[in-house]
Amino acid sequence: MPRCPRCGRFVFLDELACRHCAAELGYHHPSLSFRAAEPGGALVEGERWFPCRNRPWGCNWLVAEDAGTGRCFSCRLTRREPDAADTVAWEKLADAGIAKRRLIVQLLELGLPIVPYDEREGGLGFDLLSSLSANAPVMIGHANGIITIDLAETLDARREALRVSLGEPYRTMLGHFRHEIGHYYQKELIVDEASWEACRALFGDERASYRDALDRHYSVGAPANWRASFISEYATMHPWEDFAECFAHYLHLRNTLATAAAAGMVLQADRAPGIVDHDIVPETDYPRDELERMLDDWGWLSLFFNRVSRAMGQRDLYPFELPAPVRAKLAFIHRLVTPYRRTPSAPA
Repeated sequence: MPRCPRCGRFVFLDELACRHCAAELGYHHPSLSFRAAEPGGALVEGERWFPCRNRPWGCNWLVAEDAGTGRCFSCRLTRREPDAADTVAWEKLADAGIAKRRLIVQLLELGLPIVPYDEREGGLGFDLLSSLSANAPVMIGHANGIITIDLAETLDARREALRVSLGEPYRTMLGHFRHEIGHYYQKELIVDEASWEACRALFGDERASYRDALDRHYSVGAPANWRASFISEYATMHPWEDFAECFAHYLHLRNTLATAAAAGMVLQADRAPGIVDHDIVPETDYPRDELERMLDDWGWLSLFFNRVSRAMGQRDLYPFELPAPVRAKLAFIHRLVTPYRRTPSAPA
């Protein structure tokens, strides 16, 4: 749980200052904790960390004194961005940066490897571009480690219009990042033929023509019974998209469960008869062999959150179903991810 280094109160990951004591906040990603964002730097285990040079644009991360750059680890992962003179696009870049940093924090929490694009061919990088500023389409996607995001999607009206036109129940910037990182980690985590064969048995053969699948999907749509085997209509398009959609949903539920657990949330059956069948105690971590318990916890917790969302007159927070084939796919992803449990080391 992120806390203010001065008063110890809870703070959100994107906050620049504590709302309780007004302390300037800087996120120290190797320890996954906030430190004081002082002009003279924060001393962490003998090393001094300074505010990222993009702090005026909302980045609250810190960068090590010996990093050789004024940009933090998250900002350095951005390969391409709008021209510095395009302040309108940079405002959207700042909005997208919140989702990007939240994604990276979760990857670090899970211990998943992050090798930057400038350190290895096929390493992780982000092209954050604006179709509005460029007056040209920006295709959201992943290619050889580089994730491209259209900053125009930070506009609520535009994103909602696309959600409706594409028949999607859910469309967020964080969802885009989590989907595209699924493409990246499919190739990073599946490293032998036996694992690829197990993946194909669940998701289908990724060697099938993507272009043909794309044309077919947008001409005839998803199969009528897609809900029996897929997490979303888009997942039906091609095995790559099925894996990425399931990976994104795995990150969704893991992060939400961990957030509930960190807050000490418990659903007590004796206090809510007829709402839950047994006590639900979310965990920050679920071992390799506890996927079913994780999905059971998630089922009850998501039902509760949907009730809260409806009480506010909003759509369901989690408008998805988890049929047996999808649960099997999530189990495969869980088995891929759990061996990478976080260790004390992290990129600096």
